Amino acid sequence: MIVYLHGFNSSPQSHKSQLMQRYMSERGLAQEFACPALPHTPRDVVRLIRSVVGDKPVCYIGSSLGGFYATYMVEAQGGKAVLINPAIEPHIGLAAYVGPQRNLYTGEPYELTASHLAQFRELYVPRITPERYLLLVETGDEVLDYRQAVERYAGAEQLVIAGGDHSLHSFPEHLPRILRYAGY
Repeated sequence: MIVYLHGFNSSPQSHKSQLMQRYMSERGLAQEFACPALPHTPRDVVRLIRSVVGDKPVCYIGSSLGGFYATYMVEAQGGKAVLINPAIEPHIGLAAYVGPQRNLYTGEPYELTASHLAQFRELYVPRITPERYLLLVETGDEVLDYRQAVERYAGAEQLVIAGGDHSLHSFPEHLPRILRYAGY
């Protein structure tokens, strides 16, 4: 099973999620794909992911903040993950965004609070198992410093693409590799 975890203020309607879903459907794998709408509270995100995955073998695809969640899930419950420009320490990186937020796709308003940051801190995994990850980053990421991800996932399979942006502009060309990595 592939579980796509979207980023901060994103949704299952994100471009990458839709591309992955379509790509898998075209190969007769639609039933092997899930992309839940992640709640705003980190603890609720973890509960939701656990309910979606159950005891199935899983490969997460985590984009940005979804990469942070994917890392937590892999280290807590096993499996593996493809990380796309992942957030490394959202308890630090999102501190500047505390306050009113709005989902970019649904328009849903909510408040990012210090409690959210504390929950991110609780989910931070200091040590990872490198062989469980495929890291995809672009050096032109305007939101997150790709070098932090390269350092954090040292020893993992890594693809560092010159240029691009936070959305991983080159994502469509990596779909076959992602499916292979996931075991399909």
